[in-house]
Amino acid sequence: QVQLEESGGGLVQPGGSLNLSCTASGLSVSPYIMAWFRQAPGQQRELVARIFTGGMTTYSDSVKGRFAISRGNAVNTVALQMNSLKPEDTAVYYCYVIHSSTSYWGQGTQVTVSS
Repeated sequence: QVQLEESGGGLVQPGGSLNLSCTASGLSVSPYIMAWFRQAPGQQRELVARIFTGGMTTYSDSVKGRFAISRGNAVNTVALQMNSLKPEDTAVYYCYVIHSSTSYWGQGTQVTVSS
């Protein structure tokens, strides 16, 4: 059974940084895509960043230049380094993987940017 566990959320002041981490268990091979989505209150869930097996990355325009997604040394981990955080980055952040044509979601971790 595939399970995703996120960590690293919390409260941070505008301009601060946070690092989110996600560990996927129960995978037979490295996921083709690992990604982070976020959902703010009253908003639709949106793609923040994704990374493919070969290392190619994509970002939403709203976080480009501020966030960086990476795969960890362990093949089934993915991190999201978030810098220069803004109040509008406040949301629940979800880890997401595609493995053997099936999508899996984490439970989400709250990120709040406020002074």
